[in-house]
Amino acid sequence: MAKVMDRRTFLSYLGTGAAALAAASAGLGTLEGKASAMSPTADHLFGYGTNKVSGFFEPIEASKEDALVLPAGYKYDVVAAFDDIINPAGDKFGQNSDYNAYFPIEGSNTRGLLVNNHEATNIFALGPVKDGKLTQQQVNNDLYYQGMSVIEVFQDGTGTWKMDVTSKHARRINGFSQFELTGPAKGIKALKGASKVQGTFANCSGGVTLWNTAMSCEENFSETAEAAGLEQTHYGWVVEIDPFDGSFLRKHTALGRFNHENTAMGLAKDGRVVVYMGDDKKDACVYKFVSSGKYVPERGRANSDLLAEGTLYVANLKSGKWIAMTYDAVSKALSDEKFKVPSGVDGKKEDVIKKFKSQGDVVTYCHEAAMILGGMPTDRPEDIEISPFDNTVFICHTNNDSHGNVHGHITRIFEKDNDLGGTEFDFEIFVAGGRQSGFSSPDNLAFDSNGNLWVVTDISSSSHNKGVYQSFMNNGLFVIPTAGPSKGVAMQFASGPVESELTGPFFTPDERTLFLSVQHPGEETDDLNKPSSLWPHRPGDTKPRCGVVAISGFKLG
Repeated sequence: MAKVMDRRTFLSYLGTGAAALAAASAGLGTLEGKASAMSPTADHLFGYGTNKVSGFFEPIEASKEDALVLPAGYKYDVVAAFDDIINPAGDKFGQNSDYNAYFPIEGSNTRGLLVNNHEATNIFALGPVKDGKLTQQQVNNDLYYQGMSVIEVFQDGTGTWKMDVTSKHARRINGFSQFELTGPAKGIKALKGASKVQGTFANCSGGVTLWNTAMSCEENFSETAEAAGLEQTHYGWVVEIDPFDGSFLRKHTALGRFNHENTAMGLAKDGRVVVYMGDDKKDACVYKFVSSGKYVPERGRANSDLLAEGTLYVANLKSGKWIAMTYDAVSKALSDEKFKVPSGVDGKKEDVIKKFKSQGDVVTYCHEAAMILGGMPTDRPEDIEISPFDNTVFICHTNNDSHGNVHGHITRIFEKDNDLGGTEFDFEIFVAGGRQSGFSSPDNLAFDSNGNLWVVTDISSSSHNKGVYQSFMNNGLFVIPTAGPSKGVAMQFASGPVESELTGPFFTPDERTLFLSVQHPGEETDDLNKPSSLWPHRPGDTKPRCGVVAISGFKLG
């Protein structure tokens, strides 16, 4: 519902940009007419109209169907699914689609490159695993089907979204690709002196940079690395690629090594780049990186160098402070006679002291360093997004049954003086999962230009329709207004197929299309002859296929 503004209030917004006006008309009163509230963010919006998405749809009910269920008036096209050919070279679309990012070709809303992450493999890519050990062919498939796909997508004259398999840009980036390391861990002993490493895998969510490249996050990498005989410390980083340039492949060690979910990039008041990140595991921390140098738009992709040098911080929600994770700070803590090895850090005190010899070690053993310095463990911090309207930071804390937080919540951080580069903050629980809200286990986030938060859920497939999760049925996609009379009220927009989760919501710039991944349908299958799902129900197909869909039918205001 639009907020009515008097003339004085309206004039106070003039000069703060279209985004501020859009925020005002959407009822986001936290801006208070301050231009400082509008430092740019590299979220999914490529521009700010005023209230592009009308937001009107009839919410659906929870569903157990083996289908992607949408509200009346909306449709979806399967753009790419597991094992589809994506280019003339015969490369195949990977498994377990996750994050999506759409990059327009020549500004088009109907033709562009879609970057898609592939988080893991399962029985449908590997086949049955005997005695818990992969064969060499299964190892190769494991490395091949994870990573990333860059595909070219377009909307034809009938309004149907398709993949252009003749694209010169389409390619796979996976466990066999070669990456350049940047930052303090490059060449250190803990990484076996490496300046380049093989492969990326366990790619969960990601982000778009201010210079129009894609970030991808390595999450649960350990099993794949171990099975392939690869060095563990070469994984667990933030990856950067240029969708239009296949030679640009980087891993940024200054952003820390842990179970990364995604990145959310914005600017501090003084022009430094800020990147927020979550460590997706129980009792793990929220981080942000602040670059040493300042963002210069005219430098384009060369701004990527800013991610090689800066300060990594870990949040302490009790004190409302960001703690700088420097080698000097870690050394000082370890040299204190009263120091005791904290929970979450393995080994005796002397072993811990030996582990940290440089800033490279601090970022490599990031979680341990965070615990040593007083970072606060939280409940599986997954996707983080910066509101494009008021610079508040939304964090999905998915769940933590060890602490009784079985349904999770969304945290909202308010940086001091509205400066993303600041070292103090306040926070609130924006909304909690559970029966009262109609959803459980929030995961990925996206904003639309009305200030609505689009949230997908990540209830474990083994818990679907059981116990305290029974009322939520299959995982879904929900819309939650961040302002107005319906603030914090979740409305279900989509329900996923059996044993799937919906991931990576991402709008085209005009917000007429929403890209969404359907991840691991039928993942509880243990007999290939009896799959628990057959989505997307292709004629004659005998297995489910994860993939990415394009949803259309949005009414624009």
